[in-house]
Amino acid sequence: METLVVDHPLVAHKLTTLRDVRTDSPTFRRLTDELVTLLAYEATRDVRVADVTVETPLTPMTGAQLTRPTPLVVPILRAGLGMLDGMTRLLPTAKVGFLGMARDEETLRPATYADRLPNDLSGRQCYVLDPMLATGGTLAAAMRLLVERGADHVTAICLLAAPEGLHALTENLGEQNDVTLRVVTAAIDDRLNDKGFILPGLGDAGDRLYGCV
Repeated sequence: METLVVDHPLVAHKLTTLRDVRTDSPTFRRLTDELVTLLAYEATRDVRVADVTVETPLTPMTGAQLTRPTPLVVPILRAGLGMLDGMTRLLPTAKVGFLGMARDEETLRPATYADRLPNDLSGRQCYVLDPMLATGGTLAAAMRLLVERGADHVTAICLLAAPEGLHALTENLGEQNDVTLRVVTAAIDDRLNDKGFILPGLGDAGDRLYGCV
């Protein structure tokens, strides 16, 4: 399991405003969108491309285009939806699948309630969107599902991660032969509290994106 913390002044600035309890939902959504695009820029450094020849107004040249199958972007409902536009802005040709997973607040274990993913992901790069890597159970289950369906390169993009969550991913996913597993995040925070929330964190990302339901 590879982990990349994106160290950039704009990332730190936007994340600080997201953490602020005074930031309202419209501002939170806008900043999440902007921050995800910055994280996605780093997360896609290994996206697969192939040489292609094009005609410029002056002469032919060899450039690069995304290979097929195109990447699959998978937001984990509901909070991951707030990251989707920021990701597809950078990868407009990517396919999008949806995975509904909710954490039981008593057991802290994930439960799947929606699966809108291709059954065959052979040879496909996947990007999972989940704002908070807290206990790691939800993200581990999502990444395992993608690998079981044939994905050989899975990158999780998170606004924040907790050390416990990163450790849980490594423990739960173990060694995956010929599969690249990565986490790209804006920061690794201190720890989880006794309710499984990240400290200092930014609160419940879903509630702050969309309001309490």
